[in-house]
Amino acid sequence: MTTPVDELDLPDLDLQGLDRLQALAAVADARSQHWLARTPMGYALTDYPDVVAVLRDRRFHSALSLVARPRAGAGPDRPAARRPSILEMEGDEHARLRRLVAPAFTPLSADRLRPTMRRVIGDLAAAVCDAGRCELVGDVCEPYPIPIICELLGAPPDDAGRFSVWATDIFRIFNQDLDRDLPLIARAAQELGDYVRSLIEQRRQSPGADLLSDLIAVEQSGDRLSTSEMSMLVEAVLMAGTDTTRNQLACTVALFAEHPAQWELLARRPELAPRAVEESMRYLGAVRGTVRFAAEEVEYRGVLFPRGTIVSASLAGGNRSPAIFSQPDCFDITAEREVGQLTFGSGIHHCLGAALARAELQEALVVLSQLITDLQLDAPVEWKPSTFGIWGPARLPLRFRRRPQA
Repeated sequence: MTTPVDELDLPDLDLQGLDRLQALAAVADARSQHWLARTPMGYALTDYPDVVAVLRDRRFHSALSLVARPRAGAGPDRPAARRPSILEMEGDEHARLRRLVAPAFTPLSADRLRPTMRRVIGDLAAAVCDAGRCELVGDVCEPYPIPIICELLGAPPDDAGRFSVWATDIFRIFNQDLDRDLPLIARAAQELGDYVRSLIEQRRQSPGADLLSDLIAVEQSGDRLSTSEMSMLVEAVLMAGTDTTRNQLACTVALFAEHPAQWELLARRPELAPRAVEESMRYLGAVRGTVRFAAEEVEYRGVLFPRGTIVSASLAGGNRSPAIFSQPDCFDITAEREVGQLTFGSGIHHCLGAALARAELQEALVVLSQLITDLQLDAPVEWKPSTFGIWGPARLPLRFRRRPQA
């Protein structure tokens, strides 16, 4: 028997204004009552199997496509349209682009940037190491990914500042304040697009060992990426490889400051860095949820979701599922988890830059743990507002000592 979703007796779930621990408790309470919860926007999935099932169900589309649609009042400062991003696309065109670009985003492609990652994070860490304290977000996390993105694209290192400004403004799309932010987002996207198109033309004439050259060379059965498509993909890479990495690194180090024994274990056993990244993303992910809508009438688990129904998938809730993870509320970088964490998403919109982000986080943790010991908070963490889609510490004051070298 199928029941319309609006006829179900469901727990209410409103995370607005809650801190991270309160939010996790609210999700756990809702999950104990039903696999579905009612939210101010629609409905929420709170357990791992349902989150994965809906993210892999192509009848549910990314809500980013709704955000990007033309809005009323278009004018000089509010463009009526913009090219769709791969993050918003669905269907055959999305599948085509993912198929074409997948070879450029493999772990092997990310690995060739590891020397740059080690150099950049090493220089940033060295600048604060002897002081014995720093504000990690501003001193390390914010500047870390941009030089790597420049290297990835084959852009001059001196342009890192421009990329940083563009990234900051484009990411405003996740901050739930489009009435104020849309002109800044559109301007940054336009400036980035102009820059990348110029860079593409340079690479057509003189290919190099970089992402743009790889994308230009991509061909499958005569199908190639257009200049516009490559420019759009660079914007997606900027999202995947910059703000997520900044926030996840800050989340991860904040977590280690709360678990100093785990930090010392990582210093003794740097080979645990890949597992430490996965465990920290499970326990405290920078992307705590994602939103889908029913593109058609959908029946799932005996519940009927009318077309247009908004469904939020709690990645943070799924990552703490007691039915999936042994001791889900325990942070343990030695734990061998049988299933993967959800912070990169699942299904056709699984994070395109996951391999790059993993490599950046792994290298950062190894370098930092080898350089500093006695890691602890120097003041309470200031967290970004809960409305931020890509979330983490706004300020992370730390104190520490330089680790004695053997």
